[in-house]
Amino acid sequence: MPDPIVSIETNKGTIKVKVFQNDAPITAENFLDLVNKGFYNGLTYHRYEPGFVIQGGCPNGNGMGDYKDPATGKKRTIQLEKKPHLKHNKAGIVAMARSNDPNSASCQYYITLAPADFLDNPPGYAVVGEVIEGLDAVMQLRVGDKMTKVQVLETANK
Repeated sequence: MPDPIVSIETNKGTIKVKVFQNDAPITAENFLDLVNKGFYNGLTYHRYEPGFVIQGGCPNGNGMGDYKDPATGKKRTIQLEKKPHLKHNKAGIVAMARSNDPNSASCQYYITLAPADFLDNPPGYAVVGEVIEGLDAVMQLRVGDKMTKVQVLETANK
């Protein structure tokens, strides 16, 4: 099955991400579900570390928020899903942010601005995809920049 493409429209340009649905099904299902719910629309990037990452997807806008199911009010987290071949080896890798608990990823994600191999060290972080278009827009993002529209566009050829 081809991996889906997610479009992240920002005030700095459009970013297209190939989501590794086949290689990281737990992480991809969570990310795609949030995209399909419109969760990310209007949220901001709250963390910028030059030469490292840009991070967003926090409903509070400060890095302290998680996704809460509107029907139950319960926080959703997912199990850490790491694959040896999915690495933080270049700019444009998309992965789920988490707290010290390896199984605490919820809705926040980051995009690497350069290789960050140390993020692969145990316990590591779950890579969910990679930027296939719009890396120039990623490099311009800063704290406060907005995701105006995030949607699943199409599938990519494997």
